Amino acid sequence: MSPDLFMLLSFALCLMIGMPVAYSLGIGGAVGIIFGLSPDMLATLGTNTYNSVAKYPLIAIPLFILTGIVFERVGVAASLVTFAQSIIGRRPGGLTLVVVMVCLIMAGMSGSGPADAAAVAMVMLPSMTKAGYPRAFSATMIAASSSTAILIPPSIALILYSVMLPGMDLRALFAAGLFPGILAGISILIPCYFIARIRGWEKSETDAIERPPFRQSFIKALPALFAPVIILGGLRSGLFTPTEAAAVAVAYGLFIGVVVYRQLTWRSLFDMFNEAAKLSGIILLIIALAGIFAWAGTTLGTFTKLAEAMLSISDNAWVLLILIMILVLFAGMLLDAISIYLILTPVLIPLINHFEWNPVWFGILLAMNIAIGQFTPPVAVNLLVTTKVANIRLEHTFGWAMLFMLAMFSALLIVMVFPGITLWLPEYLGFATY
Repeated sequence: MSPDLFMLLSFALCLMIGMPVAYSLGIGGAVGIIFGLSPDMLATLGTNTYNSVAKYPLIAIPLFILTGIVFERVGVAASLVTFAQSIIGRRPGGLTLVVVMVCLIMAGMSGSGPADAAAVAMVMLPSMTKAGYPRAFSATMIAASSSTAILIPPSIALILYSVMLPGMDLRALFAAGLFPGILAGISILIPCYFIARIRGWEKSETDAIERPPFRQSFIKALPALFAPVIILGGLRSGLFTPTEAAAVAVAYGLFIGVVVYRQLTWRSLFDMFNEAAKLSGIILLIIALAGIFAWAGTTLGTFTKLAEAMLSISDNAWVLLILIMILVLFAGMLLDAISIYLILTPVLIPLINHFEWNPVWFGILLAMNIAIGQFTPPVAVNLLVTTKVANIRLEHTFGWAMLFMLAMFSALLIVMVFPGITLWLPEYLGFATY
């Protein structure tokens, strides 16, 4: 058995027996080093794990995680829901508009789908249930709408993608994800809105939600609405880098939490820092041990051989692109976004170079595909959060999840066929898109 195959099988076996992805990657890489190179080369494990995380842009990941937790705890979601309801008013299907609008705004603060799903579900599920929406529908819709956080800046997944491609401008990726993220949200909204109208949800006066006063709700939501403006405006003006933007976002979140909304106490601050540290530790551990797997695969030429094997299927760019999208779609149903980027990006880089695909456009396609996986069973991290809040079983959401998967995949196909949707904004802003 070749060392390449032995390394891949070891990694796959570890996953199948339920071992965490981080350890599976580390063991797979170590097996490749032992049988493909030399046991003496195990001395490189420390260097590889350190080099994987010793990258300045990665500092933004724990900071944006903390930002998302802060905005979730200070009541931002509730103020945004009230503001959205003041705009949309009482109408059949109106709450579907509120959900998508709030999720898109929340996505511009945290970059984390599960965090947004939890915050929005806590506020919206009681209102939607009162208005006649089935809890399975509501939970699935919130999970699907929250998946746009992986596209709309600041996105933790796009930060990781930029680190894995040398020379990639993270600002270009952030700008490129904005319109596809909005398109993904619209693709979820359209079927939800018409289903709500056809089935008569929110029609009865007793079910309808009172329209809050616009002026009062706008003033209350203004501090939250400023967060995406500060982050994106600072990046566009060059006032700060993406990593510095993460630090600014944390400081702003703490300021409005303590001074404006007055929801934070010293005890809650400790709990938030503790939770952010745990989540960051998990992600950075995956990145660190994936460095062993990536180094072994690159040194052995495993990733190049896998790319050549894919090219042997077809040398047609569109055929191979569709096959890659299907592969990533299935991977997204089983793995988290961080793991998918770490495992598949080294394999896909030779294909990006071979077909001369724009790496910014391709990175957004990957992100849209992974977003679908965040609400598609069996793993569906966003859906696990919302079903827990809704107190329903995951299998009750399968039908709705399939519908929304098809809806968002149609948006993915549009972005695939029309790259300008992705590339127009970063080019207009003067960012490097290769």
